[in-house]
Amino acid sequence: MTAIHPGGGLIVPPGHGKTLATAAQRVTFKVTGEHTPTSSTFEVEVPPGFDVGAHTHGHSEELFYVLEGELDVLAFEPRVRTPDRWRDWESATGERVVRATPGTLMLVPPGCPHAFANPTGEPARVLFQASPPPDHERYFEELMEILGSGGEVDHAAVEELRRRYDIEQLTPLRHSRT
Repeated sequence: MTAIHPGGGLIVPPGHGKTLATAAQRVTFKVTGEHTPTSSTFEVEVPPGFDVGAHTHGHSEELFYVLEGELDVLAFEPRVRTPDRWRDWESATGERVVRATPGTLMLVPPGCPHAFANPTGEPARVLFQASPPPDHERYFEELMEILGSGGEVDHAAVEELRRRYDIEQLTPLRHSRT
């Protein structure tokens, strides 16, 4: 990627950007804090069986836009925050988990519980924005190190990482092939 010059913009062609990849997730940084002070933008491939786990951010706002595939998503405060199965959650107004298909957008303000998981046999692709940068960039770099270590997910390491980045983990992150 190229730094933005005064008076200029940024064009990131398909297939370009810094890519981090593990069996559990593939993240390509398209716009970072190096380019703008307002938000980071990533292209994320979510493999079958990946569940980010329900969580909240104290200060970050996130936007998800499904490009390909399907994901189960939620963005609401449930009546009861059960510690294991966010897909069973329901809000006080009756909201439930949604099956997001291409063109679905999810906006998550700070403090809102949210999650996504790929319950299908095919990968999904999502355009993801986080504001403000660069915390999500650093978070993804460290998360990919944990997920790339092989074997079972080290839940203690993920929880400690999330704590450092102002993320409250409500249900566990999981990755199992469906």
